[in-house]
Amino acid sequence: MTEAPHVSVLLGEVVDALSPRPGETIIDGTFGAGGYSRAFLDAGATVVAFDRDPTARRFAAPLEATGRFRLIEARFSEMGDHFAPGSVDGVALDIGVSSMQIDEAERGFSFMRDGPLDMRMGGDVPSAADIVNTAEQAELARIFYVYGEERESRRVASFLVRRRAERPFERTLDLAEVVEKALGGRRGAKVHPATKVFQALRIAVNEELSELEQGLVAAERILKSGGRLAVVTFHSLEDRIVKAFFAERAGRLPGGSRHAPPVAGGPPPTFEMIFKGHRDPSDAEVSANPRARSAKLRAGLRTEAPAWRAAA
Repeated sequence: MTEAPHVSVLLGEVVDALSPRPGETIIDGTFGAGGYSRAFLDAGATVVAFDRDPTARRFAAPLEATGRFRLIEARFSEMGDHFAPGSVDGVALDIGVSSMQIDEAERGFSFMRDGPLDMRMGGDVPSAADIVNTAEQAELARIFYVYGEERESRRVASFLVRRRAERPFERTLDLAEVVEKALGGRRGAKVHPATKVFQALRIAVNEELSELEQGLVAAERILKSGGRLAVVTFHSLEDRIVKAFFAERAGRLPGGSRHAPPVAGGPPPTFEMIFKGHRDPSDAEVSANPRARSAKLRAGLRTEAPAWRAAA
């Protein structure tokens, strides 16, 4: 089996959390370059991968040769359309942009490489250029503040609106330079000033947070009793969603206080935590792959309780 061009973050920890075995069916919800899928196959499992990015197909052929692998070109939130409830042994999700997408300038994800201002992972949706050039100033500010946690979101939005009146944004480095001017330059900062704005646009373009929420619900539904869910996140917005989902589904409801009555119990817990809190990458992994430094892994074990209704 050929080597993947990129090493998946927290690979060993994800494999330990899912414990794939021969005869089991594991879903790799974010195929990318196939790092997780390859490890699950090496453990003897049957793997079905999802990826909405059509360029991921080029990494699938060596894995398909095993006879135990299939790639579905779709969003991972749609896994419930392909699997019956309670039919899957494990689900792995690696949230966010992949290394190969960042490294390809023509995809428009990076502020360090000049390329078209695109950022689409797949599908016919508005690009980052469409959003930057057409969204109202207030909406741009909201996107930068909510999805990028950029404190100067209004100032950045104002700069972009004034500049686009002269000529539209089409290239990544052009946008990065204007954002840098809006924020007063780098001034020795370790992180590029455009980092949060680019993150926010990427999340908005690909609807990443709603995709994550829907994916977690889909995984809960298709996992069998004793099945395992492992989720790797890379920033606080994603991690808060995953943390809250597991806390809720594991029955960790507020117990009340002398000032407020106990909260009424919800449906029976659908998950037990495989380990307390989260797992971080090792120092050695961060040293070898700086992109892993903010990664967090959370994992849960499916109980026998029925999946919660979507409205819950």
